[in-house]
Amino acid sequence: MEDSNKGTAYSMTIRKHEEGTTFVKKQRDQALLIKGKNTNDKFQQYPRSGCILCSSCMSGISCSTVHSRTKLMDILIERGKAQEAETIFNSLIEGGHRPSLITYTTLLAALTCQKRFDSIYSILSQVEKSGIRPDSVFFNAVINAFSESGSMDEAMKSFQKMKESGSKPTTSTFNTLIKGYGIAGKPEESEKVLELMSREGNVKPNLRTYNVLVRAWCNKKNTAEAWNVVNKMLASGLQPDVVTYNTIATAYAQNGDSFRAEGMILEMQTHNVRPNERTCAIIIGGYFKESKIKDALRFVYRMKELGVRPNLVVFNSLIKGFLDMADRDGVDEVLALMEEYGVKPDVITFSTIMNAWSAAGFMDKCREIFDDMVKAGIEPDVHAYSILAKGYVRAQEPKKAEELITSMVKSAVCPNVVIFTTVICGWCSASKMDCAIRVFEKMCKSGIRPNLKTFETLIWGYAEAKQPWKAEEMLHLMETFNIQPEKSTYKMVAEAWHATRSAGKAGRLEVEDERTVESLEKIYQDQALNSSYSNLLHIPSVAFNDQKGSATSSKRSCMVLKEAELSSESLWGSTKSTYITCKFGAKSPIICQKQSQGHLFMCGQLTNSLTAKFLN
Repeated sequence: MEDSNKGTAYSMTIRKHEEGTTFVKKQRDQALLIKGKNTNDKFQQYPRSGCILCSSCMSGISCSTVHSRTKLMDILIERGKAQEAETIFNSLIEGGHRPSLITYTTLLAALTCQKRFDSIYSILSQVEKSGIRPDSVFFNAVINAFSESGSMDEAMKSFQKMKESGSKPTTSTFNTLIKGYGIAGKPEESEKVLELMSREGNVKPNLRTYNVLVRAWCNKKNTAEAWNVVNKMLASGLQPDVVTYNTIATAYAQNGDSFRAEGMILEMQTHNVRPNERTCAIIIGGYFKESKIKDALRFVYRMKELGVRPNLVVFNSLIKGFLDMADRDGVDEVLALMEEYGVKPDVITFSTIMNAWSAAGFMDKCREIFDDMVKAGIEPDVHAYSILAKGYVRAQEPKKAEELITSMVKSAVCPNVVIFTTVICGWCSASKMDCAIRVFEKMCKSGIRPNLKTFETLIWGYAEAKQPWKAEEMLHLMETFNIQPEKSTYKMVAEAWHATRSAGKAGRLEVEDERTVESLEKIYQDQALNSSYSNLLHIPSVAFNDQKGSATSSKRSCMVLKEAELSSESLWGSTKSTYITCKFGAKSPIICQKQSQGHLFMCGQLTNSLTAKFLN
C-alpha cells in the first residue's frame, strides 16, 4: 500500500534536513533554559533547574548527542514506538541539550503518530522561541499534523506561512492537504487543492495525489466521483495501480455491493493491473458482511486463476461461516480445499470445531478435537480451554471445568478471569456455593483480579441458593476490590431478598438502586471462535441438547454463563491478519428433541450473526 510505510517518510526527514541549512541563534536566553517544565504539555520543554547545559548546544556547534538521539527517535518511530521516541526527546532536554530543527520535526512526527494534536502549538512556540528558522520539511510535518487532526483551517494557515517564508511547497505538501480534507470529510475541498496544485509551476500531481483523492471520495461513499478522479488520472498520463482499484473495491464492499467489488478484477486486468491478496480479502470480506458465504467460497476457487493463494484467515472465516449456517457439506468442502492448498490448521481452526461440538452438547467429541489438536503439535490457548470450560458448565459438569484450570497451569497457560468466572458459574448453577467460593479464592490467590461479572455471578448463585444475606455481602466485598456495582447489581440483590419475602431489606436496596450509578464499559465481548481440518476434525451434522437438570435451572444458568463467557479480546482478534477482521456474536441454539424411528432431530437452528470490517 502506498501509505503503509509511514516510517520510511519519517526516516527521510533526517536526511532531507541534513541536506539543507539550519538557522540557529548562537545564544539563548539563560533564564528561558532554566524554566521549569510546562505542566500543560506532556513532553519536556526545558532542562531541570540547576542542570549543566551542553556547551556545544549553547555555542551553536553541532552536538553529537543531539544528532545521535534524534536518529534514535526516528528509528523508534519507524518501529511504531512513538512514545519511546518522546521519552528520548525528554531525556535530551533534561540533560541540558538544545534540540535542533530536525529533532523538533521528529518529535512532531512522534506526537502525530500518537494523535497528540494538542501539542502542535507548543512545538511551534518552542521553535519560534529558539530562533530556529523552519524549513520545508518542518512545515510539511506541521501541515501533516494539522491535517491528521482534521484542523484544515490551521493546515492552510501553515501552508500560507510556508510560502511566505520562502519555502516552496512540494507535491507531498499538496498530497497532505488533499488527505487532510478527506479526513475532514470534505473531498470537494480536496478537489480545489488539486486545482491549486495545477497552478503551481514547480509541482505536478503524482499517482499518490490521485489515489488520496480517490480515497477521499470513497470515504464519503461517492464512487461516481472516485471514478471521475480515475479518469483525470488517465488524462494526465498516469495509470491506476492496485491501490486505486482496492480503494474503490473497498467502498463497494462496505456499501454492501461485493458483486461490483469483484467486478473490479476485470477492470484491473483490462489495465494490466494484477489483483493482490488484499484485493481478494476485500471481496471475500464483503461477501461475509452480506452473509453470502457460498459466494465467498466460489471466489476462493477463482483465486487460483488469479494466482493468489488463500491464507488461513480466509479458510477459518469460511469454516465459521458454514458452521453458522449448519452446513456440514460446506465445511467439508473448505477443509478439502485447505488440504489441496497445503494450508495447515491452527488453534483457531481446531477451536471452531470444538465450539461447534460444545454448542451441540457433545462434550466427548469436543474433548476429542482438543486432544487431536495437542497431538498435532498445536498448543491450546486460553480460548480453547474456555470452550471446554463453558461446555462442561453447560453440561452441568463443573468439576471437569475446574480441573481444566489445573491443566492450564501445568501447560503454562495462564487462566484468566473469564475461565474462573465460567467455573464459578458452573458451581453456582449446581447450587454448590462453597465450591464456587473456593474457586473464587483460588482465583484471587493466583493474582487474577475478579471483575463485575464475577461478583454478579456469585450474587446470582446466592440468590438461587436462597441466601440473600450472602448475596448482599458481595456488595461489601466488591468495595475491597474497588469495583463499583451497577444498577443491575443492586437489582439482583434486591430480587434475592424479594424471593425470600424480606421486603424491608429489598426496599432498602431499591432506594440505593435509584442512585445514579455510572455505566462501566462492558468488560467482555462475545467470544469469537473460528475455524478447522478434515480427517482430524469431525464436524457435528446435528445439534441437540443433551444436558441434565431442570429446564428452568438450565435456562437461568445459561443466561449467567452467557455473560461469564464473554471475553474482552475475541479469539478472532488474536489472528494476525492485516486484511480481514471479523467479530462473531453467537446465540445459543433453540433446540428440542423429537424421537422418530429412533432418530433425534434438531427443531431449531443456530442463529449466529456475522459482521466483517475491512481494514484500509
